[in-house]
Amino acid sequence: MHKFVRDLITEWRKLGLPFADETIVVAVSGGADSLSLLLALDDLRTRKKLNLRFVAAHFNHKLRGHESDADEEFVKHLASEKGFELAIGHSPIAAKGNVEQNARDARYDFLTRTANNLRAYGVLTAHTMNDQAETFLLNLIRGSGMDGLSGMRPIRELRDTETEAAISASPRPHVSESPFLPFSSTPQLIRPLLTWARRTDTENFCRECGVEYRYDTMNEDLSFKRVRIRKILLPVLSDLNPKIIETLARTADLISQAEPPTPLLPEEGWPKVGAVGAAGDPELGDTSNEFSPYLLIKDLKILDKPKLYRTLRVWLRTHRGDLRSISLKHIESIERLILSPKSGRLVELPDRGTVRRHDGRLRFENIKVDK
Repeated sequence: MHKFVRDLITEWRKLGLPFADETIVVAVSGGADSLSLLLALDDLRTRKKLNLRFVAAHFNHKLRGHESDADEEFVKHLASEKGFELAIGHSPIAAKGNVEQNARDARYDFLTRTANNLRAYGVLTAHTMNDQAETFLLNLIRGSGMDGLSGMRPIRELRDTETEAAISASPRPHVSESPFLPFSSTPQLIRPLLTWARRTDTENFCRECGVEYRYDTMNEDLSFKRVRIRKILLPVLSDLNPKIIETLARTADLISQAEPPTPLLPEEGWPKVGAVGAAGDPELGDTSNEFSPYLLIKDLKILDKPKLYRTLRVWLRTHRGDLRSISLKHIESIERLILSPKSGRLVELPDRGTVRRHDGRLRFENIKVDK
């Protein structure tokens, strides 16, 4: 058994993934990472190590014209050759706004629908340690908090953008009970290469299997931040530390395993979360609701900066559903809003949501922000 395949089955056991009687969707772009994952699963299936129904899923973003169509044909041919069932999705990506984010949203919507239609246990993606290192640097550069620096998790619930929006609009946060999730009615997003495989490992495994992987020419486009990190920043850092990929990926993992701060009691300076006003005020609703969209300015002003920033991040994640694209500059803008003597001002958040100051309170409004 090839070391790559052996490492994959070891991680499979570590994550507590099923070995039989489940359906697993495998996201396959045709690149080295996803191709190596599919080839390794084929090996394990052939050796009777995994008795699972695997369905390869390819999404054609239509971003590179004939190259995108050639990727689709490549995946179709490979799936047929290896005897995998196949699901194909197509959708042009909106050019307005963040193209990378639009493409990601469309891809994950397709993967989620596919998993739900098949009643699948989960979806496998081929994110590697390189992806984790790049994500860590992206979040560090944009001023992310601890959530962003903890990087990607090996397992989380899989949700499309509509479900994310519904969760963010709900009165209570949706929090997973464990980083390694048992089977539930919600498919899982599983990254079995994340903690051990590097991009060189996936490329070498494809070559040793005699399969030529596809290459996305957008990976050379320096207008994308991730590409600049991959092509410019990481090579410079590797001169200082040849194992920079492993170092950054493991740093993210250590941060994710750190004990979360113990919630502060109200008497310790944690702000009261919820609006207060005249009894029965229909606008305020149930003022005892700890997940109210209101925060009191007077309670926020007495916090030191670490407590304030932590409070704002928790509050935003509760109502927005995630902290994606929220950077230090957005938290600082809300801080300035708190300190401003004027009411009626607001801070627009990226993609969705605004924070408005009015009548001694901060209010979160979960609306789509057009840029």
